Amino acid sequence: MLNIVDDVTRECLASVPDTSISGVRVARELAALIARRGTPGMIVSDNGTELTSNAVLKWTQDHCIQWHHIAPGKPMQNGYSESFNGRMRDELLNETVFTSMAQARAVIVAWVADYNTARPHSALGYQTPAAHAAKLKAMGSASPPLRGSKPDPIAHPAPDGVILAETLLSAG
Repeated sequence: MLNIVDDVTRECLASVPDTSISGVRVARELAALIARRGTPGMIVSDNGTELTSNAVLKWTQDHCIQWHHIAPGKPMQNGYSESFNGRMRDELLNETVFTSMAQARAVIVAWVADYNTARPHSALGYQTPAAHAAKLKAMGSASPPLRGSKPDPIAHPAPDGVILAETLLSAG
């Protein structure tokens, strides 16, 4: 699974299940996402081989996108993505027997839609991620900075926002 989560809105922007995900596939999925949503200020990810590949490095250079890899063994440096992955694993992957890739994709799309549009998050003032994103978009540049419950980051994100890319491997 390649899960892409917006750091500010907590929206799951993409969840890509497949039997294998290469760096070329990551770049292709990010390009499609940017075509729909715009360019982020930075992408934060772990150090998985698909996220540190030459294909991803070339893609970030070609698109002038800053990429930050968290320190090895420090998953909480990418805490929002880790939290999302844990929730997906607990609520969906550990509870569902997938019989085909088509079924897995359909079930995951439905779960992500529910996560984004029907589940309020306390960190977002009990709004859903989609509602919070719409509110921020409507506010435009007057949007106040989002303060989460975790301590201030060591490095501050770029003003255009941050998306988090994380791979989630299912045990089984």
